[in-house]
Amino acid sequence: MKLFSKISLIAAMAVGLAACSSSDDEEIVVAELVEIEAKFEPQIKWQKQVGDGLDGHFSRLTSVLHKDVLYSASREGTVAAFDFASGKQLWSVDVRKDSDGGFASMFKERASGRISGGLTIAYNKLYLGSEHGDVMALDISNGAVLWRQSVRGEVIAPPAAGEGLIIVNTGAGYLVALHPDNGEQRWEYEQEVPPLTLRGISTPVVENGGVIFGGANGKLNVVIAATGIEAWRQSVATAVGASELERLVDVDSQPIVAGSVIYALAYNGNLLAVDVRSGQIQWKKVYSSYLNLSMDGFMLYLTDFMGHVSAVDSRDGSELWKQDDLTNRGLTGVYSSGDYVVVGDNMGVLHWLSKDDGSFVARKTLDESGFYVEAVGKDNSIVVQTRDGEVTAIDVP
Repeated sequence: MKLFSKISLIAAMAVGLAACSSSDDEEIVVAELVEIEAKFEPQIKWQKQVGDGLDGHFSRLTSVLHKDVLYSASREGTVAAFDFASGKQLWSVDVRKDSDGGFASMFKERASGRISGGLTIAYNKLYLGSEHGDVMALDISNGAVLWRQSVRGEVIAPPAAGEGLIIVNTGAGYLVALHPDNGEQRWEYEQEVPPLTLRGISTPVVENGGVIFGGANGKLNVVIAATGIEAWRQSVATAVGASELERLVDVDSQPIVAGSVIYALAYNGNLLAVDVRSGQIQWKKVYSSYLNLSMDGFMLYLTDFMGHVSAVDSRDGSELWKQDDLTNRGLTGVYSSGDYVVVGDNMGVLHWLSKDDGSFVARKTLDESGFYVEAVGKDNSIVVQTRDGEVTAIDVP
């Protein structure tokens, strides 16, 4: 097994910012919020608490909405289901192996479920993974654990589903295919892992008989879903610089597949459009991010590592607008909601931006522990989860 080191996203962001500074001693300036003319007032629909949230740790653990039920989880192992309309809790379970106060409970990290990969709904089950290297399947009706399977490496991205498989991308560089009903391993694909990478992993996408995913080596990869054999790979970023820190090129964003085109984004790299069959590049633009893209119609929306939000035409990569008044506020990825896009920051403020020009149209302050992943939702309602485990549903008129 390969040995490699990880650094936190916060440290990586600091490195990137320092590289852009004219002086090593220059202070990183966090943008103050500008006064806006609000077009509407977001209304809190309901609020619930799910465990202790992330308990100060890095995570991309996200809620998932399925058939009017919202599923959320906390790092220590609490998984809960809520009625999306009312917020009524339908069930809550603890998925830790040892949660009965036994010997392991004396050691917090060992007792913690360290849930970090998920959540994913597929095949009428809820799938999630942990930093312990466990992948679990839960019954969506009551939260009962149906099976648990160990894989090589931390599971810090949501599993993917398709072609009769559950696909897991691990922090140790392994892409693993599991049977959705019992967790039996079908195949394993090993990736190249650089000596130093960001603390994040690309969530795979299963489309057209292939598994599409980004790698820590700056590559966009496609393997055949049935066999795990590589079909092609394409560079999204090329490592440059004298130090390992400068050479970080992780493709941590989940690729987007639209028709015959794949869109991929890398840290210290590019935003690419490539042909899904051949991997040939159709266009390439310089952007640097580790957060997920969002797409609506012909428009791609992204948050870069500086905290700038951009709208990009998917047909040729031309930039329609960029909003840079949230610089260094630790933004989430972008969620597309009707006529607006929504981002949260690490100070607990949600921002609604117009899709037309990127101007601010509304703002809502919630838990000061801050947001770490993009919102989920449907119609005019969104749900956000803070680092402290507060889950909030918000309606927009």
